Amino acid sequence: MIELRDLQFLAALAQHRHFARAAQACGVSQPAFSTRIRKLEDRLGVALVRRDNRFQGLTEAGEKLVQGGVPLVEGMRALEHQIASAKSIASGRLRLGVIPTASTYAGSVAAALSAEYPEISVRIETGSSLAIQQRLIDGRLDAGVSYQEGADRDMLHVRALYQERYVLLCPTALAPRGTSTITWAEAAHLPLVLLDPGMQNRRIVDKVFEDVGVVPQIFAETNALTSGVVMASRGAAAVVIPQVMAEGLAAELRGTVLLEMIEPAVEKSIALLVPQLQKNAPLIAALIAVLDLPS
Repeated sequence: MIELRDLQFLAALAQHRHFARAAQACGVSQPAFSTRIRKLEDRLGVALVRRDNRFQGLTEAGEKLVQGGVPLVEGMRALEHQIASAKSIASGRLRLGVIPTASTYAGSVAAALSAEYPEISVRIETGSSLAIQQRLIDGRLDAGVSYQEGADRDMLHVRALYQERYVLLCPTALAPRGTSTITWAEAAHLPLVLLDPGMQNRRIVDKVFEDVGVVPQIFAETNALTSGVVMASRGAAAVVIPQVMAEGLAAELRGTVLLEMIEPAVEKSIALLVPQLQKNAPLIAALIAVLDLPS
């Protein structure tokens, strides 16, 4: 007999195409994961996985089992969520994934949610836009704040939140005198802290510099913009941050100045991403109410 957990394991293997990563996604050790797959093959009397020294893909039988099993897995997740939600409309833990440029915004959202719904706790996880989408689809996150562009609308419900605009947090000693703005071309000549190349924000920033025909002087790379904020406050380098993050800072950091980045002015749409099966769940309804989004 095929168990739901068997289908979850096989679906994870089909998605990640790697035994160790699939095992991690399922929350078990790789040996336990591999043993379960082999036992399933033994019970069915058919090979489900093509193996060599590493994963080579699923057999035809494995592909058919995944195609038929994924809807069952997703349906069970939805049912479990509905049952859990029925216990309390406004309680539980909301797992929220956010891109680094939206981390301060997420902090404000979590505070507002806690004030309005004291029985809801929030876990905030930062990651790349791709990682957030994968975790949402896997069921490891309940909602995400990420770029609207490139969102998988077949799997995710997308609601626009705000436009990400960019400013430069710059040590006063490095800033151009007598101006509240700086061009991207001018910024390229300053020592800059940028996000890691794998982040979508970094790809956006790199594309702007490329379009204006300059190569930025990179002082440091990070996966957390707060590190760049600290470096700017110490006078070491300037950091490109979104306007919403600048607004979230308690006060202007001593020894720094915020400069609007122009020529060009760049905007990217940030959205709330929710798995399609969970878009009407009570926890999500509470989140949408706090965000003041149309129902």
